[in-house]
Amino acid sequence: MSLDTVRAFFAQHAPDITVEESEQSAATVPLAAAAFGVTPSEIAKTLSLKVGERVFLVVASGTVRLDNKKAKAQFGGKVKMLSAEEVVAITGHQVGGVCPFGLKTELPVYCDLSLKAFAEVLPAAGSTHSAVRISPQRMAELTGAEWVDVCSDHS
Repeated sequence: MSLDTVRAFFAQHAPDITVEESEQSAATVPLAAAAFGVTPSEIAKTLSLKVGERVFLVVASGTVRLDNKKAKAQFGGKVKMLSAEEVVAITGHQVGGVCPFGLKTELPVYCDLSLKAFAEVLPAAGSTHSAVRISPQRMAELTGAEWVDVCSDHS
């Protein structure tokens, strides 16, 4: 169960961080914001992407969208979303619970600059009912993420 792999990740790398669980679903940005009492912008959504056969994760603020031109320039080709089946097979997390922690397969992680607007963000924690509260900088450090500018405000 991927919630367990995320808990194990934090037990080993950041024992001060606690996985929070909600009775309410947090499978989408609006649901997660409501479940954990934050704004949608403070939700750190994890996008499972590929360019050709290269798979990677991009973590971004919940209210921004991947900018195809920026992403193509950054990653060297047309970026595609993984299918739900590929997401589970590669990350070990189900869609709605994907996060850069406790991954089944080691993947490159990128954090979009949109996260830097917040002192604390809430990425999922391996299930559709869980999250962690973490600073964007610490999340990047724990996951070995590179900071990128690949999203745009969609409003």
